[in-house]
This record gives sequence, C-alpha cells and structure tokens, in this order.
Amino acid sequence: MGTMKTLQDRLRKLLGSHRPRRLPRRGAKPRIGSTVVHVAEGVRITMQAGLSDELWKWMMDTGWRVETHRPDRRHYRDVAPSWVTRLIDAPPSQRHDVMTRAIESAQDKSAYAARPPTL
Repeated sequence: MGTMKTLQDRLRKLLGSHRPRRLPRRGAKPRIGSTVVHVAEGVRITMQAGLSDELWKWMMDTGWRVETHRPDRRHYRDVAPSWVTRLIDAPPSQRHDVMTRAIESAQDKSAYAARPPTL
C-alpha cells in the first residue's frame, strides 16, 4: 500500500494536480523555545521571552503559525535570534519593516553552525 501511495503522489505531482497545504488554523500563543514557521516564505523563528498577545496576533495575521507537523520535512531558513529580539522590541508601526529585513537575512541552520564564535 505504501508503494501505491508513493506512485500516486508522484503522478499527481507530474500532472500538476498536487494541492499546496493550506495555512493551519490559528493557535494559542507559543511557549518560549517553540518553533514558529511561515510556510510561504520558507522561514522559521524560535520564540523568545517577551512575545505579547498583540504581537502574536499580528504575526498570525501575516501568516505565521506554530509548527504542527513533526518531523516537518520542509526546508526552512532560520531567522537569527537577534532579529527576533528586534521584532519583540519594535513599536507596532515598524514591525513590518523589521520582519521584512529579518526574513531577508534568514539563513540555513548550517550557516549559523559554521560561523566561528564571537568573543
């Protein structure tokens, strides 16, 4: 049965009838250390302390959701923790600009691991 499903999925993908996954339902504010993803942008954030309810509502309105699929096989770029701190500290009028720059600067996790430690 697994082989048939795999063949069926490949055929659907070739024919272009593969439907993209819908945006998951809204959820409660994530805990500190939770992973939050933006599937359309292909980025993820690890949440830090200081996330307000109002900021989380704004993030959900712009397409961010708590990662629900474990293990998620999608390939994401990671937003640096310093950008998450800037987003939390930013006034509501500047959030969009900070988030745009954070997404632009997002890198693969391997890029963070390869960087030499700073003293």
